Amino acid sequence: MKNKIKTLREELGFSQGRLADLCNVSRQTINAIENKKYDPTLKLAFNIAQQLGTTVDQVFKP
Repeated sequence: MKNKIKTLREELGFSQGRLADLCNVSRQTINAIENKKYDPTLKLAFNIAQQLGTTVDQVFKP
């Protein structure tokens, strides 16, 4: 699944670690999602979108 997490995260000045802390996951999880090695749960996808100030549709593209 394609995603824009890295772009959106960097626009906000968030490190992977910062976003991970906000989402209560490990930095490695955020890294794996950004690199398309792991598809997040629906709950985590919504949480990531919320922390990035956008919608799930804007973050994730099938």
